[in-house]
Amino acid sequence: MLLALVKALGAPVAQQMRELLTDWRADSIEFLHVKAPKILLILVIAVVVLRVVHKLTAGMVALRTRRLPPGIRGQQIATLASVLNSVANFVVWFVAILTVLDLLKLNLGPLLASAGIAGLAIGFGAQTLVKDFINGFFVLLEDQYNIGDAVKLAGVKGTVEDMTLRRTVLRDDDGTVHIIPNSQVQIVSNTTRDWAQVALHVSVAYNEPSDKIIDLLKQVGEEIRHDPQFQDDIVADIQVPGIDRVGNGEAEYLVLVKTRPRKQFAVTREFRRRIKECFEKNKIQAGLPGRVFVTTQTTSSN
Repeated sequence: MLLALVKALGAPVAQQMRELLTDWRADSIEFLHVKAPKILLILVIAVVVLRVVHKLTAGMVALRTRRLPPGIRGQQIATLASVLNSVANFVVWFVAILTVLDLLKLNLGPLLASAGIAGLAIGFGAQTLVKDFINGFFVLLEDQYNIGDAVKLAGVKGTVEDMTLRRTVLRDDDGTVHIIPNSQVQIVSNTTRDWAQVALHVSVAYNEPSDKIIDLLKQVGEEIRHDPQFQDDIVADIQVPGIDRVGNGEAEYLVLVKTRPRKQFAVTREFRRRIKECFEKNKIQAGLPGRVFVTTQTTSSN
């Protein structure tokens, strides 16, 4: 039927069809022998580069598991590894696709111009999102806080339960979950970094001998400092600088206790218990309790 159609159209059309088929055959042969191997090579190089990057990031995570202490640096390395994988995937495939399109003699000018305009529009519409990711990257890079740390962010206190490049999740003491975009993290207050210190204020009656009180407090400090149950939680000798305040018939003594992060609460509770027992044993009178004066006014009538 095709031959009948060609005969009906005449010799000029038949000649054009033969030339078209010849050109198509030549282009196909050139593509299969020249361009196809180059395209295949580009794709193979892209896959190899990504495999190498993934191997390196997997090695980073494995190094975290074997050699680094859990919880402190591990989350930072795992998140950075994930970010590197994502960035590598985007950059490698973007460059590979542009190279293939240029090899196929496609005009990339309009495509790049459209991509630039679209990127500009997205950038204006997602400035806060971009700021979230940038702030999150620097939080991880500078190791400002990690999962399990007790922190104060954007006016909210809590324990870090989860963190990504975009947001941080805190849970406060009453169980409330706070989800904070990383762009809102301006000042970080981390109370569980390296060590924690508690200032105890011990009040006794004004007439108690100062030297005796200081010696008793130091004695209690030494006992708890060398107690096997607490010695690993206390990172420095307990200090008793002396009297911190005098007034209202009592003297207040300052005790400084430096502990490992998140261990200060149990240590200070035990310290208070032992101080109470020591004072009772040595007949030390505690500070005067608060007193409330109630006055009444009476009127008389004739």
